[in-house]
Amino acid sequence: MQLRNVFIPSRCGICGRIGEPACEGCLRCLVRCVPPWCELCGAPGPWPVRCCAECRGRRLAFGSARAAFVYEAGARAFVTSWKERGRRDLARVAALLVTEVVARPDVDAISFVPGDRDRGLARGHAPAAALAAEVSALWSIPLRDLLRRRPGVERQRNLPRAERRRNVSTAFTGRGPSPARVCLVDDVYTTGSTVAACASVLRREGAGRVDVVCLARAVR
Repeated sequence: MQLRNVFIPSRCGICGRIGEPACEGCLRCLVRCVPPWCELCGAPGPWPVRCCAECRGRRLAFGSARAAFVYEAGARAFVTSWKERGRRDLARVAALLVTEVVARPDVDAISFVPGDRDRGLARGHAPAAALAAEVSALWSIPLRDLLRRRPGVERQRNLPRAERRRNVSTAFTGRGPSPARVCLVDDVYTTGSTVAACASVLRREGAGRVDVVCLARAVR
């Protein structure tokens, strides 16, 4: 046991019970994203489809998107503890959950959606980057910092769906040439606008295919 846990006991990031960072009971209750699903965006559904209503008609630069869990009450509590309450220890748990549910992609490198600098300073960490680093180690795939976020981009959280797409369409730039096959990691897939914008940049920088992997996915 770490000395800090003697004075500040670890609590479950979902139910708050003292013990493990995420207790087994809570983890069992998380709703896994499993087939049948949309082959493109990974949205679970009653039957498999190549392109669901959510991504139909959209030009999405990524080849596929997959998440470990549906973004419902349990997953939302976990993500809130991890992102907003400084629970950096949950990044490892999140990565273990991702690699348990999502198949390892055949890629040359793992990268991540860059976070807002000011929010990162306030939180004390960058969740997507931390998740990507842990997943990189578990899958033994090199980690590359390939993207940069422009300053001053409005937060996505309170924007309508159409506004989300416009808001992030020019929010990211590349840091240099991209490997041919990239796994792009983010924490939560909501509308897909952010990962689609990042994938577009990676494609312009030379990536032939971008596959998205997230911890959780909002389902409508």
